[in-house]
Amino acid sequence: MKSLLRTAVVAALLLGTGSVFAAETTPVGTWKTIDDETGKPKSIVKITDEAGELKATVLEVLQSDDGPHPICKNCDGERKDKPIEGMNIMWGVHKDGDVWDGGKILDPKTGKVYKVKLQPSEDGSKLTVRGYIGFSLLGRSQEWQRQQ
Repeated sequence: MKSLLRTAVVAALLLGTGSVFAAETTPVGTWKTIDDETGKPKSIVKITDEAGELKATVLEVLQSDDGPHPICKNCDGERKDKPIEGMNIMWGVHKDGDVWDGGKILDPKTGKVYKVKLQPSEDGSKLTVRGYIGFSLLGRSQEWQRQQ
């Protein structure tokens, strides 16, 4: 009876550890975006899960050609000339296996909207963000770093 109890406790601990690890590999959290052209940090973005749909909001712009607190001057519609800080730049992303895709991402610098695919690293410390047109092969990737 004691060995059955020990086995149950060990199994519960292992399952608990696995779910914690799985939680860390989700894109949900706060990220430092790294510019794919310069390699420098650009902004702090928070990804949230709202009923299975991932969304991203810019918390802080760290580097901009337009100085502190830039606006989205190249955006269309409701985002036109609005502050980038506080702006929702990603929406409609859903989990598909070990990637998250099916959504859109806005590049505030150009005002263009792209399809997006997210791939967290195994340890959850980095996130590959791929913006593309049409097929995933035609696009650009950035690596974002998880913030504590």
